[in-house]
Amino acid sequence: MLTQLPPLNAVRAFAAAARHQSFSRAAEELHVSHSAISRHIKLLEGRLGVALFERRTRQSVLTPAGQAFYEQVSQALAQIANAANALTQKGSPAKVTINVRPSFAVRWLIPRLPGFMQQHPGIHPEVLTSTLAPNAAREAFDVIIRRGNSDWSATVQPHPLMEDHLRLVAAPALLQALPITTPADLLAHTLLAGKTRPDDWLQWNRLAGLRKPGRQAVLTFDHMHLVLQAAVDGLGVALCPASLLGTDLASGRLTCPLPALRVPLTRYYFGLRHDATEQTRTFINWLFQQCEEDALPPAS
Repeated sequence: MLTQLPPLNAVRAFAAAARHQSFSRAAEELHVSHSAISRHIKLLEGRLGVALFERRTRQSVLTPAGQAFYEQVSQALAQIANAANALTQKGSPAKVTINVRPSFAVRWLIPRLPGFMQQHPGIHPEVLTSTLAPNAAREAFDVIIRRGNSDWSATVQPHPLMEDHLRLVAAPALLQALPITTPADLLAHTLLAGKTRPDDWLQWNRLAGLRKPGRQAVLTFDHMHLVLQAAVDGLGVALCPASLLGTDLASGRLTCPLPALRVPLTRYYFGLRHDATEQTRTFINWLFQQCEEDALPPAS
């Protein structure tokens, strides 16, 4: 009966807190105070007669009862949202919010989105960039993509997406002036590095059996897409995940010396909201198609 429904504002607050595993982040999402979220949760727990969260110092973890309730509630809220959208949007595109790191957005995802939008004009992808781990994501998302399957929220299951490796790249003009035919030739070059990937050169040097001298010039940038732009501009030699190279190799903007020396990287994983929509799953299917095309050998 409808009279037995718990307060829907409290249910909405609970769902946000469960998704983020944090009352503070739920408050940010719903634009209310932390104390308001706490009051809603206490009201709901009192109404249901069970504890929904285990309160810890910096995190609120769902109890078994809370997890079971969230699985049911998230589906119900999704159905309500879908019903409202069906009445109000009247054919306007459904939005899918994708949370990715900045370099992945610039170098891999955004250049491919025109193709997705052409195939699926009824779905509007919205790209949200963040360097936070999945379990620290502050904004709501439909899809989140990160390297590795650690630091994920208990309410978001990571699924394998694609493998990756590091490759040595540089501008052709730079290599014409200072060729790299052996790992030792690299010592004559400036190295380009990203703050978000501080150990890449150490791993590559170990693979190549190369000991980096203390005075070798290194230019450091905030993100990998800036590192790659510096490489295209001939400022030095970069180590780049193959997933972020885009069309730079095929177009000739960059070339890959010592192509056999590749450092395996942690693979990418994706996660979905528990109440993922049909449009979100369509986007995921498209992601897999893109990964399969990347794995194919280049046309001769």
